[in-house]
Amino acid sequence: MNVLNIIGRDDLAKVYIADFGCDKIIEFVESLQPPIPRDEKWVLIVSTSFGCPVKCMMCDAGSDYKGKLTTSQIIAQIDYLVLNRYPDSKVPAKKFKIQFARMGEPALNPNVLEVLNKIHHRYDAPGIMPCISTIAPSGAERFFEDIIMIKNDKYSKGRFQLQFSIHTTDEKERDRLISFPKWTLPEISEYGKRYYQNGDRKITLNFALAQGIPLDPQIMGEIFSPDNFMIKITPVNPTCSAVENGLQTYISPTDTDRQYEIIDELKEQGFETLISIGENEENLIGSNCGQYVTAYQKIKKVIPNSYTYVEKSRQ
Repeated sequence: MNVLNIIGRDDLAKVYIADFGCDKIIEFVESLQPPIPRDEKWVLIVSTSFGCPVKCMMCDAGSDYKGKLTTSQIIAQIDYLVLNRYPDSKVPAKKFKIQFARMGEPALNPNVLEVLNKIHHRYDAPGIMPCISTIAPSGAERFFEDIIMIKNDKYSKGRFQLQFSIHTTDEKERDRLISFPKWTLPEISEYGKRYYQNGDRKITLNFALAQGIPLDPQIMGEIFSPDNFMIKITPVNPTCSAVENGLQTYISPTDTDRQYEIIDELKEQGFETLISIGENEENLIGSNCGQYVTAYQKIKKVIPNSYTYVEKSRQ
């Protein structure tokens, strides 16, 4: 893994762009949530494929799909970030979150399952918490059943996070935003009943909510149980794809005090509901999915001050 360049701020977010050869470029991220210090919460966001075959309308990661990452290639991203900060592999963060949510749909890569099994004991990190963010692609049923087993075996008692990207309650509109075969909302709900056990974190249903895109609280209440699911609403980030597709955010990323009627309506249905707004400077850094790789591929030149990661032998 050749790390071509790093951009960002140590006290907020840093994006790493890396080349695995044959022009197979990925990006991965480490981030904080100011004012929370790193020893309280440290988040790594890694890629699972070169580009992404899903090509969501608001995401830049689908610009150039070139296949799945191997187990060692995924772990190389995590190792690079961990060993750079903690050479002894002892991660003190009370919440050490590893998100498989950068470039790629994790449920389309079975190697993610092997990574989940390996990282459980690879680092001295009591706060480790993997996070799978997925559209629930059709044909990945075996992957999701294995997730249940891995979660129960290695990451029980709230140490695993599962998030489904929904974006709208209108299935036709959802097919437009995510033009890839995927589970219906009722199918996600049925899976949630098998997945959830007492003590687990509730499954997150994520809406990157755009203007004019339906989110019907009554439909949510009819399909999903508030006992198993919570709802997170985020702004639509200003990615190249979102701009090109005319998607304008419903949630203001700057007016953090603004009240939204939709939140109250979802809470009336019994759902724990939150608005998640990141730091605006992350948009300037380019830390939204695929932005950095897209820019690099347009430039098509070697970035100076690169660093080649050599995987070390680990027990």
